[in-house]
Amino acid sequence: MSHRFTVLTENGLQTYDKYEDIPESFHNLIEFVPEIPEGPHTEDQHDEIEQWNAKLQELMKRETK
Repeated sequence: MSHRFTVLTENGLQTYDKYEDIPESFHNLIEFVPEIPEGPHTEDQHDEIEQWNAKLQELMKRETK
């Protein structure tokens, strides 16, 4: 499995597998599915997992609705 982020833009639904590729603005966030590896997790994995909520909040701010 890989990351899956789907947003609605003026061109319809767009799906990305890299967070960095998501446009700065879009109409709506449709799907936010970061890849979370099965545990036990390393300290680096814990650090990455902890960042996903902040990234979700950032994407929600980008919505133009």
